Amino acid sequence: MKELSEHILDITKNSVSAGAGHIDIELTEDEAGWLTIVIRDDGRGMSEEFLANVLDPFTTTRTTRKVGMGLPLYRMTAELTGGELRVESAEGVGTTVTATCHLPHLDCPPMGDLPGTVALLIQGSPDTEFRYRHSTPSGTVELDTRELREVLGEDVSLAEPEVFSWIRDYLNEQEAQL
Repeated sequence: MKELSEHILDITKNSVSAGAGHIDIELTEDEAGWLTIVIRDDGRGMSEEFLANVLDPFTTTRTTRKVGMGLPLYRMTAELTGGELRVESAEGVGTTVTATCHLPHLDCPPMGDLPGTVALLIQGSPDTEFRYRHSTPSGTVELDTRELREVLGEDVSLAEPEVFSWIRDYLNEQEAQL
């Protein structure tokens, strides 16, 4: 994957597939250039046995192919920058994937289109609750779909094209101010 936003998309889609009703996507940048990305869900979680092997590319829940490259590639991306990847999970509780990357490192991929990625995730899973938070030393951007639902009411789906455009534009404006 060529951008960090693609890793976020991949891991978050796994959360949706695991039946998560709520997903937190948190990015925290510090003054030394370290980025921590935490994706936390309340999905079905993983057994201890599966979790012990989850970073092996030949461990996957997919039935269409025998290789799962998302987490191993994400771990490689983090480690190439001097960072790391951790996966914590418990059956019936959910999963947390935490990656750290050193942004100034030569091997760190660009951030990519975070606003478009978050908007696409929300539009593609309109019944899932998402909370997005991106904190930097100069400010924080936040979006919580529960708040959007309060404003929009029950009759407006988060899958509507106008809602997608508003979320993407709002996040673009907010991210530009960081």
